[in-house]
Amino acid sequence: MSDNGLLIETIKIYQSNIQLKEPFIISLGLLTHAENVIVIVKTNKGIIGTGECSPFKTINGESMETGFVVGQYLAKGLKGQNPLDIEACTKLMDRIIYANNSIKSAFDMALYDIAAQHANLPLYAFLGGNNSKILVTDYTVSFDNPLKMAADAAKIKANGFQIVKVKLGGSKEADVERINIIREAIGMELPLRIDANQGWTAATAPDILQALAPYNIQHCEEPIPRWDFMQLPAIRKQSPVKIMADESCCDEHDAQRLVDLQACDSLNVKLGKSAGIFRAKKIIEIARQQKMIVQIGGFLESRLAFTAAAHLALTSDVVVHCDFDTPLMFMKDPVIGGINYNATGEVSVPEIPGLGASFDENYLQQLKKIVV
Repeated sequence: MSDNGLLIETIKIYQSNIQLKEPFIISLGLLTHAENVIVIVKTNKGIIGTGECSPFKTINGESMETGFVVGQYLAKGLKGQNPLDIEACTKLMDRIIYANNSIKSAFDMALYDIAAQHANLPLYAFLGGNNSKILVTDYTVSFDNPLKMAADAAKIKANGFQIVKVKLGGSKEADVERINIIREAIGMELPLRIDANQGWTAATAPDILQALAPYNIQHCEEPIPRWDFMQLPAIRKQSPVKIMADESCCDEHDAQRLVDLQACDSLNVKLGKSAGIFRAKKIIEIARQQKMIVQIGGFLESRLAFTAAAHLALTSDVVVHCDFDTPLMFMKDPVIGGINYNATGEVSVPEIPGLGASFDENYLQQLKKIVV
């Protein structure tokens, strides 16, 4: 790879805290703000790459504050490195600190932005993809009382979205009531995805999934606690609803383990779990070899990180589902460029070199930052 002497010169790390339009609730807790970390990498040749992550304390064990601190360790190590050698930079970050995949994903994203700009290609093309398929995001109904959830689902349908995702993870009676009332509100035609966020147990999940089967459920994400993944094969055999691994599938090693166990029907890839695009591509390749379906989703990132996710979604036919809705829940949008959403949830990707997205400089000036 010819790098023309390209080196990482400076790295800026920002804390980005944006209020949501209304609280976002899952079985693991309630969120009122997107507490994110922005990473901007500048090279000695003037190319600037931008990345972002949304640390999720109950899922990846990171927060905006820890990401801000660990990001400084990573920045000091990466300064002076060749940003085009992403594999070497990935290995370096792993040597600096174990895990911390969320903050690593922000650096990974910025490096890929630089590399794609250097190649004068949109990121999807740099990754070997093409912009030939339509990406459609679902829209999520938060975990709440059944009537509130049904009203939210009806609003999503009225707004034109084609797919509804529902957060579950309560008792059998409560979760079946939630889905029953939602179906009464929106009918049976729209695809319905459910996500228990580890809220059930290995003992209760099969019974709940069997009770939900009549409601035309597309798939169920992570029905049981991630540590209990050895129980997923038995649950999958008993479930009339397809099982998608999420929290139990972070990197390519997790993906291979789940495949070997025949634990799930599909995999949910999130850059904040996989430490970025480098490892996410490896998960997608495992899925391709197994002829498995992949969903690409995220946490509470802005349109910046979801632009990276959308580029990645254009790289493989096994990526069938997209879960890109959380930027639509923000009170404000600080991103310039990036993906666009149409009225029915279709997502379009920018056709310019690199990621094609950045943050408004006026917004960045308001944030807590450090320069390395």
